Amino acid sequence: MLSQVAEGVLIHQSELLQNNTVVVQGRAGVLLIDPGITGGEMACLANDLRELEQPVVAGFSTHPDWDHVLWHAELGEAPRYGTARCASFMRDLLSRPDWKARAAEALPPEIAGEVPLDLFGLVTGLPAGTARIPWDGPQVRIVEHPAHAPGHAALLIEERGVLVAGDMLSDVLIPMLDDLNSTNDPIEDYLVGLRMLEGVADNLDVLVPGHGSVSAADQVRTRIDQDRAYVHALRDGHAPDDPRLGPSAKPGWEWVSDIHDGQAQSLARRNERDGTPG
Repeated sequence: MLSQVAEGVLIHQSELLQNNTVVVQGRAGVLLIDPGITGGEMACLANDLRELEQPVVAGFSTHPDWDHVLWHAELGEAPRYGTARCASFMRDLLSRPDWKARAAEALPPEIAGEVPLDLFGLVTGLPAGTARIPWDGPQVRIVEHPAHAPGHAALLIEERGVLVAGDMLSDVLIPMLDDLNSTNDPIEDYLVGLRMLEGVADNLDVLVPGHGSVSAADQVRTRIDQDRAYVHALRDGHAPDDPRLGPSAKPGWEWVSDIHDGQAQSLARRNERDGTPG
């Protein structure tokens, strides 16, 4: 079911992981951001759009995680965009002979048989530095940053006062850092990403995270501060005081504490390897 969150902006939320698919209405059809996540949910979305007489004219993947690069045949053959780095990541994955098995390994077992992979990851990279999505509708600004995943981008629909944050600023998921075993600095990368989102936070009416509840303007800064506090605690080796973890976690989301434990352990190993205090 589609729910309107701003003029000409609607969302469709998945049942299992509360993924928010964003629909932006344009002149000749809609821009579809991060559709998902089961075949049934995407077919339902396609049917809702048909009833509104709104064909899909463009798609966009905010980043290359499995649940943000999905598609369904009933959504049509519109161009599906992403940042150049996002598309490059997907090309590398799809070039592997075992890519489908790798993708399937990431799927939650509850829905593993319900997620279609036939059109998985077919993202066209926009030239590096592209500022806006090329489509006939409200201007959608691309805010690319280094947090969470390669080529991650938030989208700012300026005319509607809506920020589509991708996998950041969620009320159910903690910040999930990019590869803690790599040679980059995922802590600083995440803090850079938060600063970039903070830089566009003024004049917002609505925040749509990749997972969880849509937020009104008065909660945007709170969510940025909460994510920053978590990253600082992780960096400093402290136990985070975070409502998304432990007994205060939303029912059904207790597993998020396992993500935190894994990140803390990976960071400790990284610091030990590099001789960094932590």
